[in-house]
Amino acid sequence: MSYTNFTLDIDADGIALVTWDMPGRSMNVFTEEAMLELNAIVDLVAGDAAIKGAVITSGKDTFSGGADITLLQKMLTTFAAEKDKDIEKATKALFDQAGTMTGLFRKLETSGKPWVSAINGTCMGGAFELSLACHGRVAADSDKVRMALPEVKIGIFPGAGGTQRVPRLTDQQQALQMLTSGQPLSPQKAKSMGLIHEIAEPAKLVDTAKAMIRNGLKPVAPWDEKGFKLPGGQIYSPAGFNLWPPAIAILRRETYGNYPAAAAILKCVYEGLLVPFDTALRIEQRYFTEIMQTQEAAAMIRSLFVSLQELNKGARRPAGVPETKFKKIGILGAGFMGAGIAYVTAKAGIPVVLLDRDMESAAKGKAHSDSLVSDQVKKGRAKPEEKDKLLSLITPTADYADLAGCDLVVEAVFEDSAVKKSATEQAEAVLKASAIFASNTSTIPISSLAKNSARPKNFIGIHFFSPVDRMMLVEIILGKKTGDKALATAIDFVRAIKKTPIVVNDTRGFYVNRCVLRYMSEAYKMLIEGVPAPMIENAAKAAGMPVGPLALTDETAIDLAQKIMKQTMRDLGDTAVDQKQMALINTMVDDHGRFGRKNGKGFYDYPAKPAKKKLWPGLKDLYPQLAAEKVDYEELQQRLLVTIALEAARVMEEGIVTDPREADVGSILAFGFAPYTGGALSYIDGIGAKAFVKIAKKLQKKYGAEFKAPKLLLDMAEKGETFYGRFDPYAKGDVKQAA
Repeated sequence: MSYTNFTLDIDADGIALVTWDMPGRSMNVFTEEAMLELNAIVDLVAGDAAIKGAVITSGKDTFSGGADITLLQKMLTTFAAEKDKDIEKATKALFDQAGTMTGLFRKLETSGKPWVSAINGTCMGGAFELSLACHGRVAADSDKVRMALPEVKIGIFPGAGGTQRVPRLTDQQQALQMLTSGQPLSPQKAKSMGLIHEIAEPAKLVDTAKAMIRNGLKPVAPWDEKGFKLPGGQIYSPAGFNLWPPAIAILRRETYGNYPAAAAILKCVYEGLLVPFDTALRIEQRYFTEIMQTQEAAAMIRSLFVSLQELNKGARRPAGVPETKFKKIGILGAGFMGAGIAYVTAKAGIPVVLLDRDMESAAKGKAHSDSLVSDQVKKGRAKPEEKDKLLSLITPTADYADLAGCDLVVEAVFEDSAVKKSATEQAEAVLKASAIFASNTSTIPISSLAKNSARPKNFIGIHFFSPVDRMMLVEIILGKKTGDKALATAIDFVRAIKKTPIVVNDTRGFYVNRCVLRYMSEAYKMLIEGVPAPMIENAAKAAGMPVGPLALTDETAIDLAQKIMKQTMRDLGDTAVDQKQMALINTMVDDHGRFGRKNGKGFYDYPAKPAKKKLWPGLKDLYPQLAAEKVDYEELQQRLLVTIALEAARVMEEGIVTDPREADVGSILAFGFAPYTGGALSYIDGIGAKAFVKIAKKLQKKYGAEFKAPKLLLDMAEKGETFYGRFDPYAKGDVKQAA
């Protein structure tokens, strides 16, 4: 029998080699067809007396990315369509579908023939659950090999036996850490936890796996043998009593109850370890079915998997423009931002010319890359030869002539129009006519800067976030005259350096900064109202934000907030800025010299390590303090999320962002907008436009005009629309700047 996704070869010893190699895909994933084929192969191996056992491996560089998550989306779509007709029948169908992979892996595990997983690269999610169901597991000794069960990061959990096999192979504490964090494991870490049996040289991977079968590998899982004992002891044991109460408390501390899947993991492990294995699998299946019905799962799957993948693949790239293969990139300005851009570019294997006003400044910029990669080497995440290669790709210079031959130049000089004008003109004088010029400005409109260019069609904004090596989002800003080639090239560059691009039309603050400034502004208002600073920061975290607005202001610098406010007043008049907030910022900067983390004094104090930062006690003396019991804590949380979401809606209304996927993914990647909601627009869709407008009106009446719902939202509320319904992200159309 022939298969589309697998090949089957039986050697002289009767050992079957099952090679997973899906045609037309860069990575193997579990599709319906793949699971049907694997099911048939399991039957064949089990039923043929001549076959002694089977090794499953991949014909690609990676083992597998796990399940095709779009299958889950289809399941949810079907469930949503059927639940109103017959909820019991729809839920039963979802339960049965959720158990398909569980049943297949259990069938393999109890087939009576030994199976060994030979893991040759990334092995994620369902693929690692398949490996855990095999009787033996061998991983290649390679930096490319990483194993993980990362489902919790997209609002679900390992529902094909992962929550039951992991805590039966390793102690419960390590199992819970792995399952609730979704962090990847190296072969060495996985072996030390007991999750794999052997580590082999890559060239001997399959031979090592076959040797396990030849040497008499038992075709029985440990938990199916009589007398099996849990590695870390029973739930009701001294070890269990020390683990479970703090584990529950830690989960609450880390998630604030916002992530149902994380809580379900603890329930699955706790309950599952008290019963026989097959009953435990059924418990897991029930919880998985429950979690699949949550709003959090639907929103996170859409934004953090499907939309993120689509944007990373260039969903907004204009059609018909040839892809750019970068031979040389120029970076103007070797300060912290420019140096960071140079680092990620060189890390992607692209030669970089890093230019500054003198060689000393340019060399200092290159030293930033040296520092970053040296730290990676020290931590064992990079090899010395990789450091040498990366640094060899960065050429520091003070001579614009060295930019000749660049396909793209990214300007990251001081935020001053005159300085940027000079840099643009000098660079274009030596660049080829087809080269693209990009500005990393965060405040000056791209259309304004494009007036300095002799070829505005080739002028675009590429807005990075700090620190560049860690922040995954990049805003691509379209000027009024930006052409398709410039947009395509910018997207190609962002993809080449493994960042996520979103396309934004030109406006003050673009998309991300507009939302972030609203978040910070609301915190300033709260301080002025007398809300204790700890309540503001804790409310933000309880709402799902990774960093409180006061801490975020410190990171970006309070004196920068002052400069932005003053510039806004110069451009738009004094009424464009809340004067009470201006007074607060002036007091912090001018009266107390508190600039933020950079000078160790901001809304927080930053003592020498290892001491941790703490809120500045002087904050409570700036305004009369409200008693804690007088503050509506839930309303604080609501205000912080709603003010951001309203700004995201305004940005959509103005046509600054035109694709809800970009608004959602951008809000999560750039400033961590409550990931469990799926992003700023999904937050509104999840509440419902009508209900959201009602909340906004209530807050507007109490706190002011910034909570006024835009006409777009009022219209959506009246028509019962959602952002993903009104702005079809899959509709074809021109993404360029509107006139």
